[in-house]
Amino acid sequence: MAITRAQLLKELLPGLNALFGLEYGKYENEHAEIYETENSERSFEEEVKLSGFGAAPVKPEGGAISYDSAQESFVARYNHETVGMGFSITEEAMEDNLYDSLSARYTKALARAMAYTKQTKAASLLNTGFDTFQSGDGVTLFNASHPTVSGGTNANRPSVAADLNETSLEQAVIDIAGYVDERGLLIAARPRKLIVPPALMFVATRLLETDLRVGTADNDLNAIRSNGSIPEGYRVNHYLTDNDAFFLTTDVPNGMKHFVRTAMQTSMDGDFDTGNVRYKARERYSFGVSDPLGIYGSPGAA
Repeated sequence: MAITRAQLLKELLPGLNALFGLEYGKYENEHAEIYETENSERSFEEEVKLSGFGAAPVKPEGGAISYDSAQESFVARYNHETVGMGFSITEEAMEDNLYDSLSARYTKALARAMAYTKQTKAASLLNTGFDTFQSGDGVTLFNASHPTVSGGTNANRPSVAADLNETSLEQAVIDIAGYVDERGLLIAARPRKLIVPPALMFVATRLLETDLRVGTADNDLNAIRSNGSIPEGYRVNHYLTDNDAFFLTTDVPNGMKHFVRTAMQTSMDGDFDTGNVRYKARERYSFGVSDPLGIYGSPGAA
């Protein structure tokens, strides 16, 4: 339905001092702090996790060498979504508006709406990763029992849900250091950055940016800061919906991924019969995870 003069009555009359409501700032590209971005040329992408070999056994003198086998573990699939929206303005509304270019004003609003949708979709994996969204191994993204080929498990969440504090953050670093591969061999995994909602930004500042321990009368060093456990500090994601949850990205490769199938495209055209001018924006992308060990999360104690 086109935007008509009836929806813009005040803009058709002299004496209007200001137009406001479309100038708000926006939080953009916060997904880049969580996801690795790649381009795609297909309708979907699949990535397969491979199983290597187990620990090498001792070869007895004169005995035969042992042979191990490798296999595929699980498949992570990225289905690209098409996101698009547009608006239409009547010829008369454009002619009679006294104050500003309607097209310029509302194309900015369209860009804001598209950006908001993208950030919301990016954060949804974290928001639903404790109970709904599953990784390719068939369990929720944040799970205490990610299965391995060898029959073991990996945990990328605490065994007991905990709020963000010194103890829970130290335990998260320890848990990440205990990750193993599909055959149970220890991998060198370390945290990279802490991702928090706005409600936890001040807690994160105290935990990561003070020299001494927080909330104690002792003169002890802040061990998390002193040994560089979280080298990239923290980032705030304003699209997280749980004020108690916190997340740690890790240096495990091929973790959280964002595929761009078609970058943002905008276009406009005029209808000969009605004179209405239509504007639209469109893009195709997907957010997902290949290796769940690329991120660690706690839902908070509440």
